[in-house]
This record gives sequence, C-alpha cells and structure tokens, in this order.
Amino acid sequence: MSARTLTIGSRGSRLALRQADWVAAQLRQAGLKVAVRVIRTTGDQVADAPLEALGRQQGIQGVFTKEIEHALLAGAIDLAVHSLKDLPTELDPRLALGCVPRRADARDALVGKTLEGLRPGDRVGTGSPRRAAQLRHLAPGIRVVDLRGNVETRLRKLRDGACEAVVLAMAGLERLGLAGEVAEILDPAQMTPAVGQGALGLEVRRADRATAEALAPFHDEAAAAAVEAERALLKALGGGCAIPLGAHAAAAGDRLRLLATAPNAAGRLVRAERAGPPAEAAALGANVAAELRRLGVALGA
Repeated sequence: MSARTLTIGSRGSRLALRQADWVAAQLRQAGLKVAVRVIRTTGDQVADAPLEALGRQQGIQGVFTKEIEHALLAGAIDLAVHSLKDLPTELDPRLALGCVPRRADARDALVGKTLEGLRPGDRVGTGSPRRAAQLRHLAPGIRVVDLRGNVETRLRKLRDGACEAVVLAMAGLERLGLAGEVAEILDPAQMTPAVGQGALGLEVRRADRATAEALAPFHDEAAAAAVEAERALLKALGGGCAIPLGAHAAAAGDRLRLLATAPNAAGRLVRAERAGPPAEAAALGANVAAELRRLGVALGA
C-alpha cells in the first residue's frame, strides 16, 4: 500500500478542499502517498438554483456527490470525501461508506445578529428548507430569504446588505477559520441540525479492501453510530437532503440519544426524541421516524 498513491476526489469549493486536505494530511502522517483531484458536481454547476428545486428538476438526490461517485466507480479516484449531510442514504451497491472520522461541531450558527436581536421584518438568509422552517418558529415575524452559494459568498451577501443575518454550519465556519464571525451558536434543541452535519463521509469502492484498510485507523465509532441513527431516520422517512428535517444524535452516557424536528402536515413544528444502545443506531433512527409519522410528519410521502 505504501508504494501506491491514493487519489481523493473532492468538490472544488474552499470548504470542500479544506476537508479533503485534512483527510490527506491524516493519511500522509500515516506514511501514505496522497493526491487530491477536484471534481465539479451538479450542485456546483447550477449554483443559483434552490437545492429543493434542483433535486426535483434533475430527478436525483446527491446533487453535490453524483459526479464524484461516478469518478470513484470509474477508478479515476480511490476515495471520495463528502460532507456527510450531502450524501444520499441509498448508495450504489458497488460503493460503501468506508470511514466516518471524528465529527466536528454539528450545530448551526447565526452570523449578523443573535436570535434575541432579530426583529420582525428582519431578513435571515438560508437556502435550507429545514433552517427556514425552524427559523420561523424561533423568530416569528422575520423574513426568510433564499441564499445560496459557498460560505464566503453568503457572508459577502450579508455584508452587502442582502439580509440582516445568515445561518451557517458551525463546522464549516471553524474549518475555514471564520468562527469569529459567529453572533450566536444555536443549541440543537433550538435549531436541530441537518442529518450528518459536521461529519465527513469517506466513500470507497466496496471491493477495494486496501483503501478501506488504510482508512480504518481514522474511523470514529461514536461519530459513525450518531450519523447512522440520523441517516436511518432520514431513510425511513423516504426523504432526500433538501427536506425540512432536523436530526441530531449524541452520546448520553452509554446510550445514544436522537432528537428530530420537522413540520407536520399542518405546518406545525413537531419534535421526537428517543435513546437506545449505540449498537442499535439504525433501529433508533427507524423508531424516531415512526414517532414523527405518528405526529403527522410525512416527508417522503
């Protein structure tokens, strides 16, 4: 394995490259030769379209991952580094999630104003239906405005007066060295994060055991159990990455606790929370999905 160069596939945004470079650095420290290849995805090519509409128009999930997976299947790269929140719950059977490294901060953050500082009529920017639904619950009277683009683009639009505040992932801000921009970090009980937020997913070809073995030392069992529960919840609801579902799993003693938030059919925000053994993370996700359905949530219907 030491004589082989592992090629990592990544999107070309500054954040995606920071993530890929971090993975590359870990592998190099282990004595491996690594190269990073940039691959442009559908989501990058159509940067101005709302994600929810883009997924419907393209007829696909994974608008930020599909082309990278094609390169992986073709052998042009050996592993793909994804923001796990972008990766569909249903993978091509020839591919596998080979490694989930230690998870970064999963929380959302407000930039520009705090929750308490928001006033009726203030514009809060986000391209996420999940964030929009929860923002309207947290700060009645605000105006949610659609805001897409990379982190730097959204911060520039905030500075240019397109809105009074934006909601961004704390993990992305930290990885870009922009944590100082944060006005308030939102607790998951206030603003429940996206499925897989803050976690990286290292995808490999299922038959490529050598690459899987190279990644094994960087796999974090606690992070993997948490995202397994969250992704099982999303899969059980039949939804993609653009639906208004928040989910956050974290260790609570020797148990794994999963909180989920979503609007029901009447538009009311509802929550479900359960705990279970980390070894039964998938079952925990399915149980919380069943509770959400009982409360009137039917995201995948």
